[in-house]
Amino acid sequence: MAEQNVAEQFVDLLVRAGVQRLYGVVGDSLNPVVDAIRRTRGIDWVQVRHEETAAFAAGAEAQLTGRLAACAGSCGPGNLHLINGLYDAHRSMAPVLALASHIPSGEIGLGFFQETHPDRLFQECSHYCELISSPQQMPRVLQTAIQHAVGRGGVGVVALPGDVASLPAPEKPTEHALVTARPTVRPGDAEIDALVRLVDDADKVTLFCGSGTKGAHAEVMRFAERVKAPVGHALRGKEWIQYDNPYDVGMSGLLGYGAAYEATHECDLLMLLGTDFPYNAFLPDDVKIVQVDIRPEHLGRRSKLDLAVWGDVRETLRCLTPRVRAKKSRKFLDRMLKKHADALEGVVKAYTRKVDKHVPIHPEYVASVLDEMADDDAVFTVDTGMCNVWAARYLTPNGRRRIIGSFSHGSMANALPQAIGAQLIDRRRQVVTLSGDGGFSMLMGDFLSLVQHDLPVKVILFNNSSLGMVELEMMVAGLPSYGTDNHNPDFAAIARAAGAYGVRVEKPKHLAGALKGAFAHKGPALVDVVTDPNALSMPPKISADMVTGFALSAGKIVLDGGVGRMLQMARSNLRNLPRP
Repeated sequence: MAEQNVAEQFVDLLVRAGVQRLYGVVGDSLNPVVDAIRRTRGIDWVQVRHEETAAFAAGAEAQLTGRLAACAGSCGPGNLHLINGLYDAHRSMAPVLALASHIPSGEIGLGFFQETHPDRLFQECSHYCELISSPQQMPRVLQTAIQHAVGRGGVGVVALPGDVASLPAPEKPTEHALVTARPTVRPGDAEIDALVRLVDDADKVTLFCGSGTKGAHAEVMRFAERVKAPVGHALRGKEWIQYDNPYDVGMSGLLGYGAAYEATHECDLLMLLGTDFPYNAFLPDDVKIVQVDIRPEHLGRRSKLDLAVWGDVRETLRCLTPRVRAKKSRKFLDRMLKKHADALEGVVKAYTRKVDKHVPIHPEYVASVLDEMADDDAVFTVDTGMCNVWAARYLTPNGRRRIIGSFSHGSMANALPQAIGAQLIDRRRQVVTLSGDGGFSMLMGDFLSLVQHDLPVKVILFNNSSLGMVELEMMVAGLPSYGTDNHNPDFAAIARAAGAYGVRVEKPKHLAGALKGAFAHKGPALVDVVTDPNALSMPPKISADMVTGFALSAGKIVLDGGVGRMLQMARSNLRNLPRP
């Protein structure tokens, strides 16, 4: 058997860990690893145009599959470009291994060309970040990085000088068993006992759910039925908890709608399930609060807790539900369901009059038509900003659809790169971006990656020629909008010039046909929809002290703009209320 070098051993270990592709941009210090991939079955090199795209794509793949994904950047500026996407993956608990290639080992610390210190730079956006300085280190350091990424959920970074990657590997490397999946965690008996007492003592219980309720839909529904609890959610909890939910009262926070805010503030006991919801101004300070989370460092960092429960949501509820007393009264639940339906009725009125004739096109209308026409198992990737609003209010989850965005890190330009990672998992599954013109143009070069790899991603561009969410923040703060306008080209023409399907839509009557044509096209497609920049009007109840950075705080904030089929869901739930 031919002697391996360190790069070949590195790649073999990635394959053993289940990594199927490495996203990145080639460069001299990275060449030994890329060449090893060229000669190794079971793993592909995915060339992109920007390393930030590589990290976002890997993070999306990891979120969708639950498996380890990987990205790489060459020394100095190359791997430095990874950092934004790695922050997003880390905060999304996506298991990602990042290879930060390094300058020649003998030059480290001497101000060499392109020198940075990746073993220092990536510390804050990773669970593990180490430099390999000798071949003897490599298997154990890489294994440790992988197990941090998979076991703790987040990023592991390995810095590898190009000259070390080319050295012969140890003749008989130790064969390591690799962790490739995370366990479930059950709370202790004392915590379950205390939780039972709190639930039994409360007349009105509300559940507020985040991404930690993934895989726990049935358990949440059984518990909500037993204690007659309204169920609200954060944006990252939407895809896991909103569908088939007769207890749904909507979403809280800046993008919130419905009665989630009232339900969390008017209860006796608020249970935060698998959520690290950052806007503590939307959480009550005068009710009892319990938090259940798989990550103990999340417990109590947003609000004062009466009980902190370290555990998996599904396992916790499986232990808890049979032990709590079933509540007989639905009075609180029914009142919240009615408030939810009434709130949605009021919000949609402004957008039900001749919306299909309004020019510029209402973005709400675009999102609504897109939701109707997209596949039942589509993957949606959503840009940060106003596209978050449309995703939160119009994309209808059903247990099969997925919704990926930079919902914790809040980066612009995430949707297109994440779509690349999503589509490479399964070329037959429909992948659709909700892209803003600001975010899309920031990493627009990687639209060429869609064409190069013939990825049938459908880019739906909400083109309002502005940074709409920033403009909204300025308005709320009493500032005139400034620096938020974009002078945009015809993005559809750019798509066609790149060799993709491109169509521009300026009138509502052409929207459905354009979407149908894009979805029918076998390759990449872009639908450039000119939308109304004034689609959002400010709510009547708002004051200057309700603004703290991105969050609108200290009260219930409902941005006018419609809520799509969620109104139908609320009406349906309301019809199910028992009548006297």
